[in-house]
Amino acid sequence: MIDQLLASVTDGMLVGVVYGLAAMGLTLIFGVMNVINLAHGPIMALGMFTVYLAYTSLGLNPFLGLLLAAGLGLILGVIIYWGAVHRVIDAPHLSSLLSTFSVNMIIIGIGTAIFSTSFRNVDYSLGIVTIGPITVPGTRFTSALLALGITGLLYLFLYRTRPGKYVRAVSDNRTSAGLMGIASNRVLALSFGLGTMLAALAGGLIAMALPFTILSGGSYELKSFVIVVLGGLGNPIGALLGGVILGLIEGLVPVFTKITWVPVIEFVLFVLILLVRPQGLFGAKQ
Repeated sequence: MIDQLLASVTDGMLVGVVYGLAAMGLTLIFGVMNVINLAHGPIMALGMFTVYLAYTSLGLNPFLGLLLAAGLGLILGVIIYWGAVHRVIDAPHLSSLLSTFSVNMIIIGIGTAIFSTSFRNVDYSLGIVTIGPITVPGTRFTSALLALGITGLLYLFLYRTRPGKYVRAVSDNRTSAGLMGIASNRVLALSFGLGTMLAALAGGLIAMALPFTILSGGSYELKSFVIVVLGGLGNPIGALLGGVILGLIEGLVPVFTKITWVPVIEFVLFVLILLVRPQGLFGAKQ
């Protein structure tokens, strides 16, 4: 029983780090511009298919395919910002919700026409990693390490580079940043692009572990919402920790009861956090 618990905890943490990376993209966009991106899930699905096609059609290592997914996510995010978000960013929140939801439906519609809704999987393995009594798939272990590395790079970008400081300045006060000569609209476009890039990267990492369809992003989008509420809206590090918590729930619950209880427990927790601590366990952006 102890070995099973250790294995479940380890597996949950590894998956949770990738979930946290996905949620980080969602909370970054909200933290900078107070926009909830409802196209988050389909962009994750595009990341999955980018890695899949890079591996099956181009013969690239799936981890190299992540570079293509990152580039696609960044470019697509900038396009979505200028095409669907820019004009409604100062409008009531419902406007940006409907705008990004429209993008959601467009991506799903085009994706379904091209890929259908058949399941795909990236048949790639790095063997088994053994840590004491625990064994985990090498791809899952490597994916978690990459997700942590990407998180570290995001932190360095935000706190050690000039564009990152611009992003934080616009996040704190867009008007004051503009008065200081910062091109706020360009920074917002970059921020949206970074958020969608993180979503595409997370999707690509998930594709190496689980089967997927063009519709798979929807379930991971819901998980991302649970995570950002756990971690605090606009708090990227909180999103990572919230992802680990959600991963632990998914790893431990099936040990004690049926796996069908997992989403029930996740969304009960979601409601409880909203009622008891709406700023999240680790504090929301002020």
